[in-house]
Amino acid sequence: MKPETLSHGRQQTKNLLCEEILRKMGSNVLKLSPFSFSKALVFPKSASSKLLPPPQFSFSFSPKTNSAAGLRLSLPSSRRNFVAMAGAGSVRKSEEEWRAVLSPEQFRILRQKGTEYPGTGEYDKFFEEGVYNCAGCGTPLYKSTTKFNSGCGWPAFYEGLPGAINSTPDPDGMRTEITCAACGGHLGHVFKNEGFPTPTNERHCVNSISLKFLPANS
Repeated sequence: MKPETLSHGRQQTKNLLCEEILRKMGSNVLKLSPFSFSKALVFPKSASSKLLPPPQFSFSFSPKTNSAAGLRLSLPSSRRNFVAMAGAGSVRKSEEEWRAVLSPEQFRILRQKGTEYPGTGEYDKFFEEGVYNCAGCGTPLYKSTTKFNSGCGWPAFYEGLPGAINSTPDPDGMRTEITCAACGGHLGHVFKNEGFPTPTNERHCVNSISLKFLPANS
């Protein structure tokens, strides 16, 4: 038997072993090339796969070096900017537990529905690129691209991330409170039809202390 035939047979054997290992890991083989001994792989389908393309992996052997080239991950562009969300009401703590993890001022505003003085908040004039999370539970609430300068003295956003924020009319009916959907933390109030040149004509007036900014490059 010719040496190159033996080499080809060994590569095919390694290829099949690799395929079996990857199958046991839960990946599906999408493509197999007998020349490069490479495979493109995706994770098994899930409920979120209808909304987001699955990540793809490739694994290859080099016939020349008789060695594995390793795994390579490729994330579709729609996943690169994906923001993970917590479920509504998924974060529950007692008053004592919140006091233990929040500063006194955070507790006053997030749990007792207080308000910081206008023009004093950390994020009032802050316009870096990233995501604003809930300072209480860490749930993503706003993208920096929805923040605008309203001149009101508090950070202003024209919309929150889908499903991240609950709106509830105040008992007196004068204003509408906005809270974190995951933990119920008080954020501020939402005002509509004020004439700001935004896509939604809404202003989410949010206390800086209710937020925690996460830079885009982190």
